[in-house]
Amino acid sequence: MQSGMSPLHPKRQLVIAVDGPAGAGKSTVARRVADRLGLEYLDTGAMYRALALKALRRGVDLRDEEQLAELLATSDIAVASRAGGAVRVFLDGEDVSDAIRAPEVNAAVSQVAGFAKVRAGMVTRQRALARAGGVVVDGRDIGTEVLPDADVKFFLTASLKARARRRWEELRAQGFSIELDAVEEEIAHRDRLDAGRAVGPLRRAPDAILIDTTDVAVDAVVEELLRFCRLRVCE
Repeated sequence: MQSGMSPLHPKRQLVIAVDGPAGAGKSTVARRVADRLGLEYLDTGAMYRALALKALRRGVDLRDEEQLAELLATSDIAVASRAGGAVRVFLDGEDVSDAIRAPEVNAAVSQVAGFAKVRAGMVTRQRALARAGGVVVDGRDIGTEVLPDADVKFFLTASLKARARRRWEELRAQGFSIELDAVEEEIAHRDRLDAGRAVGPLRRAPDAILIDTTDVAVDAVVEELLRFCRLRVCE
């Protein structure tokens, strides 16, 4: 990750947490906010996706917590943010930025991320990456588990249909052929898994700012987050 300092306050390294369910626009919005503020961006979901991809490639039983934890311990997962908000994900030195967005990874990631030992290993890595500050971090449990002391916390949400359509359009743009109904069903299933898991469940932190993105353009959502960030810095 490249280092960067927020133009909002040159002496302060902000830590911004962005949580929410699949398809709410977290990654897109968090990337743009980070770019606008001159901060780093960390997509924690991409880290779990990289592990899920490796497990699928290795034929690891996705129900076996011990095997998955061992796989993580021997895996090099790096997320590099670049100027303009571009993000590349590397798994053991291989650029897997596109591969981790495949439908089979979408279907596997929530199960892989649901195990306590996997989450413990990932959270340790994520905290280390965010320790220096000057970062926007998105995921499912950033404001509640990973970075509970973040300076600003957001929770993005949207209707199930809106989230499914966004994910469906992303997949089509990437060349994947899948029915919209199937995407909606998969996201609903992921919602249940993410919210119901015992460790690091998807939930809004009490002090997180709720943003409904259902009928709001991305640029408008970004501006809303920036407004709250400026207010937080000026307190």
